Amino acid sequence: MKRGSVIGNIAKDLGLDLGRLSARKARIDTEDNNVKYCGVNLNTGDLIVQERIDREGLCGKKASCVLKQELVLENPLELHRINIRVQDINDNSPQFIEESLKLEIQESAHKGERFLLGEAHDGDIGENAVQGYSLQQNDHFKLNVNTKAGGRKYGELVLDKELDREDKKEMILLLTAFDGGSPQRSGTVVIHVTVLDANDNVPVFSQTVYKASLPENSPLDTIVITVSATDADEGLNSEITYGFDHVLDENNNVFSLHAKTGEVRVAGSIDYEKETSYEMQISAKDGLGLVSYATLMIEVTDINDNAPVIHLKSVTNPIPENVSPGTEVGIINVQDRDSENNRQVRCSIQQNAPFKLVPSIKNYYSLVTTGQLDRELVSDYNITITATDEGSPPLSSSKTVQLSVADINDNPPVFEEQSYSASVSENNKPGSTLCSVTARDPDWRQNGTVIYSLLAGEVNGAPVSSYLSVNGDTGVIHAVRSFDYEQFRSFKVHVMARDNGSPPLSSNVTVSVFISDVNDNSPQILYPAPEGNSFMTELVPKAAHGGSLVSKVIAVDADSGQNAWLSYHIVKSTDPGLFTIGLHSGEIRTQRDISESDSMKQNLIVSVKDNGQPSLSATCSMYLLISDNLAEVPELKDISYDEKNSKLTSYLIIALVSVSTFFLTFIIIILGVRFCRRRKPRLLFDGAVAIPSAYLPPNYADVDGTGTLRSTYNYDAYLTTGSRTSDFKFVTSYNDNTLPADQTLRKSPSDFAEVFGDCDRSPEVRTYLI
Repeated sequence: MKRGSVIGNIAKDLGLDLGRLSARKARIDTEDNNVKYCGVNLNTGDLIVQERIDREGLCGKKASCVLKQELVLENPLELHRINIRVQDINDNSPQFIEESLKLEIQESAHKGERFLLGEAHDGDIGENAVQGYSLQQNDHFKLNVNTKAGGRKYGELVLDKELDREDKKEMILLLTAFDGGSPQRSGTVVIHVTVLDANDNVPVFSQTVYKASLPENSPLDTIVITVSATDADEGLNSEITYGFDHVLDENNNVFSLHAKTGEVRVAGSIDYEKETSYEMQISAKDGLGLVSYATLMIEVTDINDNAPVIHLKSVTNPIPENVSPGTEVGIINVQDRDSENNRQVRCSIQQNAPFKLVPSIKNYYSLVTTGQLDRELVSDYNITITATDEGSPPLSSSKTVQLSVADINDNPPVFEEQSYSASVSENNKPGSTLCSVTARDPDWRQNGTVIYSLLAGEVNGAPVSSYLSVNGDTGVIHAVRSFDYEQFRSFKVHVMARDNGSPPLSSNVTVSVFISDVNDNSPQILYPAPEGNSFMTELVPKAAHGGSLVSKVIAVDADSGQNAWLSYHIVKSTDPGLFTIGLHSGEIRTQRDISESDSMKQNLIVSVKDNGQPSLSATCSMYLLISDNLAEVPELKDISYDEKNSKLTSYLIIALVSVSTFFLTFIIIILGVRFCRRRKPRLLFDGAVAIPSAYLPPNYADVDGTGTLRSTYNYDAYLTTGSRTSDFKFVTSYNDNTLPADQTLRKSPSDFAEVFGDCDRSPEVRTYLI
């Protein structure tokens, strides 16, 4: 049949869906993976001829020639065996091995003696094989056609009339062999008959049929068997010559026969997979041409000389890393050309890979996954498949299959640190770099590309984007604006790292931004008011001793740390040796006892400096009056005041008069309360001024060691009723030798009522803690 000829419709015969033949990769495979004689039309389901089919080449003289094919379908795997019976056509003519047959016949041959003729060979079988012979018309011989056990026909030359060598010593006959095909084919051979002198004994073989067994791959010149024949004649008539009488072309060079000894030796390659047995005709001819025949049958035994062959029929590559265990990713076919146990094969793969081989149909195996794949751990697998037969010794072969794992976006970006922190000095430049965040994503390509962004949020009521920005590619965080330490000292933002997978995965990290202080705020003097804003006067008793507390300068600094460490210095004074100020406390004390020669009016200019770099400062003026009673105080108008301080002076005069009025009453109340509580604290009365707590801004605090408000003071103000232009103040310092701060005297009208009983009018007492 020509290539492309339709043999049959296998889709219809097997009930297959035509629409799925292509999707299921339908194909025709052979068992031994040799020539593919057939194919399948995926559109029609027809089984078509793909290569020329020669029945004689496939099956030789076998009566039945079956071409075994396999239809393989995937998803799921199906295997259908297809047996194609190849029918013989008469495409071979009968042929004789020899161009001419030579017969030597004794003239003493009797009528009816038979002489075997060479058998004609026809590659066809059945009716197309040799069906008969015909002999050219002659006077002495006729033809007798016989049939062998295998159905082959051969001719015998029968002597119909005695020979007379003296009459005719040679004859030429034409033998024709014909088959039964249509049209009929034939072949001819010339028979040369030589008439000999009488030789009345033919050689006789020791056995009619010789049998031998020979392992395949036997080395050359191996003796297979020795045949022998005897002849009762003597002399030349008894000399026997052995030879192969009828040997097929394919077996012609496999064995050799020694003409004199009868030894049959190996002359070519013995391969069980090509030929399992040999049958040959051996002739024994004496010296005058009498011939006898015997049959030699050689069985070839199989040895394990073929290693298994592994064929990769189908593979899924690359494999998505999220495939579930048990997924089929490949189909393996294993072939071994040996027979019986030598062709039984076991397949295995190495144990360190998440794959296994599952036996399927016949010699097919499915390669399936045994566990979860992770491309980030192993991206490629080199799987070595080993096939071992059960021969002795066993043979094996290996095949390496390379599988790649396709990436799935299954890993979110992971920051290198759990949290990040950045420090920046206040008054920074917009656009300056604060820090950088880094996240890693082990996925591949776009699944592993990380993009950074700020999560929405607010800082002090403003969007976080108005403070910071992040580079989406590098993760570098920049300041959008200039920061002020006095507004806020730190804040937190959240940065998101997102990959480019589908769907995208992300993770967040907290970035803490700490703003460091810069010395950009000068000290602020709370008491006394800075120079030019108010006019404050302190009254100092003449009896004040050296070290007595006179007053205190109170200042604060909006900065922090060493930028807020304040130091106090007297930069100018009326009498430089009379007063001193605490370097860090700001307390103004006398350096020595006050003498009569000291000027009543003392003016101090105090400078307050912070510890920043560079240092910032502020100054104030302190006016002191040295006097024991209000009558000695000169008119305050003698001191130069600015016009803008005149109203404050009036308030001071009223305050001093009020203090003098209640002076005596307050002393008695204090003594009474202390007597009732049985307390005996020592009071040191020094001139001071009452500092109301309202001078302190709400956001300032007294921190021990910063130089401001180091001690707790209780300032009690007294007013007298007999003064017009003078005031007098006392201050009680509660330190280590006085009452603790939580036991500072605090009086209310109800306290006086308990000590003195009901009075028409209670004294007014004001107490301040600074």
